[in-house]
Amino acid sequence: MKMSTCDLITEYLACAGVPYFAGVPGHGILPFVESLRARSDRIQTIMVRHEQSAAHLADGYFRVTGKPLGIFTSVGPGAINTLTGVATANSDSSALLAFTGQVQTYMWERGGLQAIYGNAWADLPSMFRPVVKRSWQISHGRQIVDVMPRAYKTAVTGRPGPVHIDLPMDVQADVFDAEIPEPRYSRIYQSYPGAPEAVSQATSILASAERPVIIAGGGVIISNASEELVQVAELVGSPVVTTLNGKGSIPEDHPLAAYYAGSKATTVGNKLTRDADVVLALGCRFAEWSTSSYRPGETFAIPPAKLIHVDIDPMELGKNYPLEIGIVADIRAFLLQLRESLSKRARKRGYRDTPYFKRITQLKREWEAKIEEMASSTVVPMTTSRFLAELRRFLKRDAVVIGAAGHAQAQLFQEFPVYFPRTHISSGSFSTMGFCVPATIGAKLAKPESQVVGVCGDGDFQMTGQELATAIQYDIPVVYTVLNNYGWISIRDLQIALFDSDRTFATEFRSRSGESYSPDFVKWAESMGAYSERVKAPGELSSALERAFKSGQPSVVEVLTQTEYPKSEGISAGYSDFPVPE
Repeated sequence: MKMSTCDLITEYLACAGVPYFAGVPGHGILPFVESLRARSDRIQTIMVRHEQSAAHLADGYFRVTGKPLGIFTSVGPGAINTLTGVATANSDSSALLAFTGQVQTYMWERGGLQAIYGNAWADLPSMFRPVVKRSWQISHGRQIVDVMPRAYKTAVTGRPGPVHIDLPMDVQADVFDAEIPEPRYSRIYQSYPGAPEAVSQATSILASAERPVIIAGGGVIISNASEELVQVAELVGSPVVTTLNGKGSIPEDHPLAAYYAGSKATTVGNKLTRDADVVLALGCRFAEWSTSSYRPGETFAIPPAKLIHVDIDPMELGKNYPLEIGIVADIRAFLLQLRESLSKRARKRGYRDTPYFKRITQLKREWEAKIEEMASSTVVPMTTSRFLAELRRFLKRDAVVIGAAGHAQAQLFQEFPVYFPRTHISSGSFSTMGFCVPATIGAKLAKPESQVVGVCGDGDFQMTGQELATAIQYDIPVVYTVLNNYGWISIRDLQIALFDSDRTFATEFRSRSGESYSPDFVKWAESMGAYSERVKAPGELSSALERAFKSGQPSVVEVLTQTEYPKSEGISAGYSDFPVPE
């Protein structure tokens, strides 16, 4: 049948079950937008207010569902605007399909409107290549018949990630005879087990370990392996320590949940990982935050600890620490193998009666006592710790919370317990400001019946707060809590720690007279049509959240938080490498 390039793309993705596209239309993508209009009964188009937000929205949706969305932009600046969001998704292994407009092929290197050229005559893909799994530039419409299945497969299989397809305007308008490829890659079930001999060796090492620790990274959640993780931990008698993106892979009220490792993590996690004799790392990159900037003996001591590292991406194995065993495998498939192998051993650990479990429990109590002391503070404005404690008491166990950058991100990770996978969404190692607002919209689209709350700093909210209008336009009842401390206070606090309190500069929002400055977030939200109110003191949050959720509208609850150092920040449990002049 005859169809255009864009009709084939959108029909393929509709058949693959992609429910949403997010983007900003422009002259360079209009045939694509027309094709979306023709399929609006199967694919809903969300008009965001900035192209970066389209990528963050798709990222948030993927992290909750494990299913990709599409994003679209026009040529030139619109396409470039997506790069921060696409790079964030790539860093955290989130799949999405990005379609960008491009000037006509017959206008390449002639000065077409918004064209990018220099080292190549249509050079936008050079910008995308470092932050996607693969980029295609289409020069003839018929190529899309082969490219679409490959692009979808590339995005969702193996280690997920974004892909990019660049569409010149004349190619978008191509009409030709073609059949829609069957979206078979949307039904791939990944199960890449580890080599049996490697699983056997891992079993022997773990069974004989005295102080084993399991590190659960984002790969555990991506592979839907949380249940198997808990079963293996119980068989081994091992605490489970998670990375930022692995948070939620074990219920945090489980006796073997030992919280987190790294610089912005927990003392219990760092002590257990530092003292371990065997470390089983599952789907983690050993990124800087999770390793205390790789300082030996701060979070990890590998060696002498033996490292068993399992990841679907072979590039990660042995990248940062020497291996005892490296296993390329899907995490769930590997854990099923390991569970079976461990279960066959005659001697099983009754971990609750071991001295090691007693130490784990004691270390957890010590950490929890610190957090309880911080969370019980009655200072006004409230501490972030007090806010998080009140938020946790209000929300249901399966509520989804989204963080972005700064203290809001770090302390949400450190102090806010979660009990299910895919309920803690964070901008990961990119720590991207502007992530929270659009990613929360994506998360709410993914779980419309659940409580979904964005936890933003005031600086972060101002980066993409215009997307509140998107939530209102499409009647997506997200709830945002804006922690207002009048500046880039996580960086201000770092300035104080590295230099001194008299050297803070360009980090506090102040008027020329020296007074603290902030927009009126309540009026801002109300001007767009959202419900909003301000929380000034401890004890007021629960009732404010109750009213926000009952309103059934997109809502903003502004929460005034501490600006006085060190009440303004959480605990630095590990080490962070910040070089400064002597």
